[in-house]
Amino acid sequence: MNDSVQTPLNIDPDWWRQAVVYQIYPRSFSDQDGNGIGDLVGITLKVPYLKELGVDAAWLSPFYPSALADGGYDVDDYRDVDPKIGTLEDFDVMAKTLHDAGIKLIVDIVPNHSSDRHEWFIEALNSPKGSAARDRYIFRDGTGTNGENPPTDWVSVFGGRAWEPVGDGQWYLHIFAPEQPDLNWENSEVHEDFKKTLRFWSDRGVDGFRVDVAHGMAKDLTEPLPSEAQLQEIPKEGNHPIWDRDEVHNIFEEWREVLNEYAPPRTAVAEAWVETHRRPAYARSTGLGQAFNFDLLSSRFNAQEFRDIVALNLELAKKSGSSSTWVLSNHDVVRHATRYGLPIDAEKTNEQVGREWLLAGGPEDQLDRELGARRARAATLFELALPGSAYLYQGEELGLHEVADISDDQRQDPTFFRSPGINIGRDGCRVPLPWEALGDAFGFSDAKPHLPQPHWFAQYAADIQDADPTSTLNLYRAALRLRTELQTDEELEWLETGNDKVLAFRRPNGWVNITNFATFDVKIPEELTEGEFLLASVPFDGEKLPGSTSVWFKQD
Repeated sequence: MNDSVQTPLNIDPDWWRQAVVYQIYPRSFSDQDGNGIGDLVGITLKVPYLKELGVDAAWLSPFYPSALADGGYDVDDYRDVDPKIGTLEDFDVMAKTLHDAGIKLIVDIVPNHSSDRHEWFIEALNSPKGSAARDRYIFRDGTGTNGENPPTDWVSVFGGRAWEPVGDGQWYLHIFAPEQPDLNWENSEVHEDFKKTLRFWSDRGVDGFRVDVAHGMAKDLTEPLPSEAQLQEIPKEGNHPIWDRDEVHNIFEEWREVLNEYAPPRTAVAEAWVETHRRPAYARSTGLGQAFNFDLLSSRFNAQEFRDIVALNLELAKKSGSSSTWVLSNHDVVRHATRYGLPIDAEKTNEQVGREWLLAGGPEDQLDRELGARRARAATLFELALPGSAYLYQGEELGLHEVADISDDQRQDPTFFRSPGINIGRDGCRVPLPWEALGDAFGFSDAKPHLPQPHWFAQYAADIQDADPTSTLNLYRAALRLRTELQTDEELEWLETGNDKVLAFRRPNGWVNITNFATFDVKIPEELTEGEFLLASVPFDGEKLPGSTSVWFKQD
């Protein structure tokens, strides 16, 4: 094992199993150098806020050198810090400050593709066909007389063609933006370089990694390549040319050997949008160890859907030997306070409804902000009472809604530019946080923020909520404090409520959660509310459970 720059925070190898992880989108968290972009010093100065919030770990979205063609997920150098947001020395100070506060550190790693400014890709463009430099990526000859047409008609995730010409008859594959050429994971150099990257950050005190597009790394592009229509018909269950191939787990077994060189072993969680029954493979102890479960994120605020999702994912966790993960919001989706305030469409996912609302311009007459906020608070208490780890996204503890009113000339997300009129992009959940009610940038920066903040952010500012005992921020603080005190075995028992709109479950130590998914008050059995009342998402008098409300009790 390499000599570590930082001493591990503790030696508990299972700290992650029921941890609360707070996702930081660095460029929108806190700016201290006045360039309108959040930075590592800003994160360091906000560690007391994170400690008071009560999270177990902070997860940083990409902070690497990048042209920001995709919010930092186009990485120029995997072993450095973007000079616009800090230095390696700033990173070390931040890591130490987090550890001193008892907070673990997780960082994003982006192995499916690099930036087109990465030194490898620049070398590839300056090298001939068939060269070792080009073999690190996925180059193919074009079709047509002189290779003037792409190898296939494949469409990228962000819209537009998935192949880009380089001027000599060859094209390179980019499943995402053109600035994100896909790496060739059949190349041994790629394997070795990423193991070097894992060790580099582990040696600097990183406790774990979130693996971006974990299901897309291994590919089989054996000729003849299918058409886009044929590609869409191939099941994504082990043998798809691009997604969720069985071979990807060979890569993660290599990574696990590296992660286990450390004491405690470094953790990893897969971002893998795969068929539900395929998810446990990513969470095996011989692989990454944990995988994101995005099912609640897509679900409507509905009792039966929530129960089915929880039951299924606890079974999947047992199958993998890992713990489940619970997510309501992140940097890629419409914030859940907004999703829950939009009209329910039984034919569409919650997230689809949110995207359509944004595309329509975010009309206020379609959004019930109060109902969305109330449901979001209830869903949060439900989530935090579940066994497994909870991943929170910055700003959800403030009850932030999605920002819809961003003009086209201020948007940054490539999905917006490559899918005009179809996908509005993800900028609305990435707007810089409001720390203070007063000031041009609500305390985020002394300069103009890189994305515009709406005027209504003032009422959600952290300093206003800090002084309000009924605020969403203080609800999160209370819930996380109690969660730490109540934490128990990774089991739950469903309880009978006598109403299909109400869910209740008990953890092994008597911790009871009751959630009313209806919009009206409901009388619940007295035996469910016996014991010590702990917390409610809105005021609760102990008689009828208000609509869109969740409560916690402790029973003997």
